[in-house]
This record gives sequence, C-alpha cells and structure tokens, in this order.
Amino acid sequence: MAFAASTYAVDLTNMHPHGIQLCEKHPLVHLSNSKIRRFERMIRAGSQMTNSRPVVNKPEIDFSDPDWKRHFQEDFDKRFNLPHLRDILAIKPRPTTFSLKSRIPLDDGDSAATGSWNGYVNDDDRALLKAFPYPDLIFLCFHGLPVIKFASPTSAGAECIDPDCSWVEQWVHRAGPRKQIYFEPREVKAGIVTCGGLCPGLNDVIRQIVLTLEKYGVKNIIGIPYGYRGFSDEGLSEVPLSRKVVQNINLAGGSFLGVSRGGPSTSDIVDSIQAQRIDMLFVLGGDGTHAGALAIHNECRTRKLKVSVVCVPKTIDNDILLMDKTFGFDTAVEEAQRVINSAYVEARSAYHGIGLVKLMGRSSGFIAMHASLSSGQIDICLIPEVPFNLEGPNGVLQHLEHLIKTKGNAVVCVAEGAGQDYLHKSNTTDASGNVVLSDIGVHIQQQIKRHFKDIGVPADVKYIDPTYMIRACRANASDAILCTVLGQNAVHGAFAGFSGITTGICNTHYVYFPITQVIESTRHVDPNSRMWHRCLTSTGQPDFN
Repeated sequence: MAFAASTYAVDLTNMHPHGIQLCEKHPLVHLSNSKIRRFERMIRAGSQMTNSRPVVNKPEIDFSDPDWKRHFQEDFDKRFNLPHLRDILAIKPRPTTFSLKSRIPLDDGDSAATGSWNGYVNDDDRALLKAFPYPDLIFLCFHGLPVIKFASPTSAGAECIDPDCSWVEQWVHRAGPRKQIYFEPREVKAGIVTCGGLCPGLNDVIRQIVLTLEKYGVKNIIGIPYGYRGFSDEGLSEVPLSRKVVQNINLAGGSFLGVSRGGPSTSDIVDSIQAQRIDMLFVLGGDGTHAGALAIHNECRTRKLKVSVVCVPKTIDNDILLMDKTFGFDTAVEEAQRVINSAYVEARSAYHGIGLVKLMGRSSGFIAMHASLSSGQIDICLIPEVPFNLEGPNGVLQHLEHLIKTKGNAVVCVAEGAGQDYLHKSNTTDASGNVVLSDIGVHIQQQIKRHFKDIGVPADVKYIDPTYMIRACRANASDAILCTVLGQNAVHGAFAGFSGITTGICNTHYVYFPITQVIESTRHVDPNSRMWHRCLTSTGQPDFN
C-alpha cells in the first residue's frame, strides 16, 4: 500500500507562502466516490501494490472529507514538530556567537557575532521532504528542478496517498546556524558518544562537532569512551577534546572514542550527565542508539534539565527512515565494489568458477543493490526484501547452472539478512537487541557445492565476507563531506535549543527530524522501485520465485 508515512498538505490554491511558483495552472483536487472505492479495493486486495514501500504509522484517511488534506497537515505538524528546551524551561535566547566573518567567538565565547551576515537559517525555513503527485498537474518548479509526476499508484516506485495521486507535500525543518542561541558558549560542557558498530566516517563527525563547538566559543568538550558504557564504567574516564586533539583523526578509520553495544539504564546515564554537568550530548549511532538517545532526552525533560540531546544517524546499511542516505554508505559501496571485482577475477580465472560475496544488510539490501549496480560484474543479487527459491526450475541454483553452461563463470552478491528462512533461527540477540543472524553466505556456498556435485559438474566456489574490512575503512570523499555537514548541523541544532532530534540529508537538503519519526521502523529497498529494476536489468537475473 503506497500511503505516505506522514504527510504535510499544502493548499494548492495558496502556494505563495511556501515560496513555490506554479509552472502551470493547477486544478483543485476532486475525488470521486468511484475512485475512492476502487482504491480501497486495491488496499484490501493488494492489487499490484504488494511490493510497495512499507507503511509507517499510516493515518486513517477519509477521502470523502473535503478537508482531508488539512487534517494531514495538522497530523504532520504535530508529529514533526521539533522538541525544544523552551517546552520545559523558561529560557530566553541570546545573539549567536557563530560567525564566519570573525574569529572572536574562538577566543571569547561571550562575544556576540558582529556585522551583517546572511548565513543564518530562519526558524521558519522548511525543506521539502517529499511531494505526492496530483495527476494532470505538470510540475511544480523547485528552483528549476522538476518533481516526478506519477499518473497512477501502480507506477514503478509510486508513492500516492489517494486514488487520484493528489499532489500533497511534506515540509521539514531546515538545518543550520540560527541568529539566536539558547546557551552561553563559555559555560557549555559538551559530550560526544559513539555507539553500536564501526562505520566509516565516525572520526570525521567527531572532528567536525569539536571544530564547530569551538567556533561558537565552547572550551569544555569531552568524549564518552566506548558508547553508553562510558557513562557508568568506573574504569573509563572522559576524553578531553579540542581542535589539537581531533585535527587528524579523520585520516584513520574506526572511532577515536571507541564503540560498544548496550549500556547502563537510562536513569544511570542521566545521573552521570548531571554529575558531569553536561549541557549538550551528541550521540552517533543507528536506530537502536537513537532509541536510547530518545529515552535520555525524555528523562532529561522529566527532570527539567537544560540538556540538549542531538543525534547524528550512523548506519552503514543506509536503513534510517526519511533520509536520502547515511554516512558510511558510499564508502561501503565503494569498498564492496573492490571486493566484487576480486570475486570476479577469481571466478573468471577458475574452471567453472563461482564468486560469492556476502555484504552488510541485516534487513535492508541497499549496499548489495548499489554495489551490484556499480560493479557491473554481478550475475545474481539477493537482498532481504525480495524472497527467493534456491531449488527448483526457477531457483538460484538452476540459474547458476545455466550461467556456468553459457558463460563459464558467475558472481553472486548476497546481503547478510537475505534468505534467513532457509536457516535455523537462533533466537539470540546481541547487546543492542539485534537478532543474531545465521550465515546465509556459508549456507549458499554449501548448497552450490552440493548442487553441482549432484549433477556431476565441477564448480570452484570462492566465498568472500569483507564485513569487518569495510566497517574499519576511512571515509571516502563523498562520505567525508556528508560527515562534515552533519557534524556541523548537530552543533547548530543544539545551540538553537532543540533536543531529541537527529540531523540528516533529505531531498538533497540538510534537515532536522524528531527522533521519534526516524525510529518508527527500518527503511527498506522498494522492490517496485526503479533502482531495484535497474539492478535486475544489470544482472539479468530472473524472478527466483
């Protein structure tokens, strides 16, 4: 069902307040009862929609209500409103100390930036999260860039709200420095913590958070060692951070502060925050870490503490909701491409060679899909979102047999979370609460060897699992830039008084989201998307069902 996860509706007849110029004259939305009934039947039957994106917190919709768009807007405004310290404390802002025209804030955190500079973001600035099309509308002009117009909810990758694919927009808060801040920089103590597993770019984000804090005039910056564990373990001490300390940490992979999974209770963490007199906490991690940060934020609000908790989304799998991509993903795809090339060379050089590469992707196959596309050497790509058969006339093994007969070699790429139905479920979890997956790569390797042995055809299978090599890499240029911007915006968000938020890139713009909205579920590859269709076109693989 291609419903919006959350929708901000803009009155099509009154677009000027949103800074949008209409390229064409747009008719109003009119919904016929017959179309409503047809769309509802599609919902129940899943007609041609079974591969659409997963529904997130789907609102109840009464399309017959002429004000349904306004109700969407109200619902969206409520859920995407950014939590602010003003919600619980009677605090007033002061002029910012952040300016790119002066070095004063670096030396005196109490010195307000002087002079006129148009580099600040207005609190009412918004960025387009998503636009849902209205048929028969041509395009809206967003700085000369057209937005896709879907004519039908059954179009590849279509995301429509109603049977007419009405044009409905979602707007979110733009990230960046504000003219007014809610902290005295010279009094601020800021903490940074990295949680979960390793990911390329962690050190880049740490570095930029420190540099930007110092640009505001903050002198007291610490790192919390080894994730949330560092708040409670008596053997771990806070790590003093400064420009001098972090200047070159981006030249290496890993985390300068160390990582770990799990940790103490929320109450114990907030006790530690109070004891250390931390005013800003920057949390780098995935959806589990975000959930922990949200709990910390809520506990701080309960205690009415002036503490800003801001996250930077870190997941190499690129599976955080609402965001174009997360840092580490581009590096992972680039490194995975090199691994695939090695597997190809091994397969091509062997008699009946088969290269098998397992890549990261517990529940989302973005790395496997993009690495397969970029390498151009993959014959079969298997991801968690698309079920497949190993055996039978339409199975993976039969297609491998065909490839060996016709081209003499083959390369297979499989995401770690794919095909888990074929494996014994351990029902055990790691310290982060993630289910421990069985090794689909080893299973497929064994099944390939068994199959070719049974049919009397020699096959030389080379299996490569580069997971830990990729995680430990230094960020490439693309990720380094993304990390730089995310780290800076995290600091801007904290000084703006926001808390319980995360920062990311959305629709090519940098924005803030409430943490609540990015942890509702996991982002997945849409099997009906054009990108997955492009991957299938590249590999030439058939439907394995």
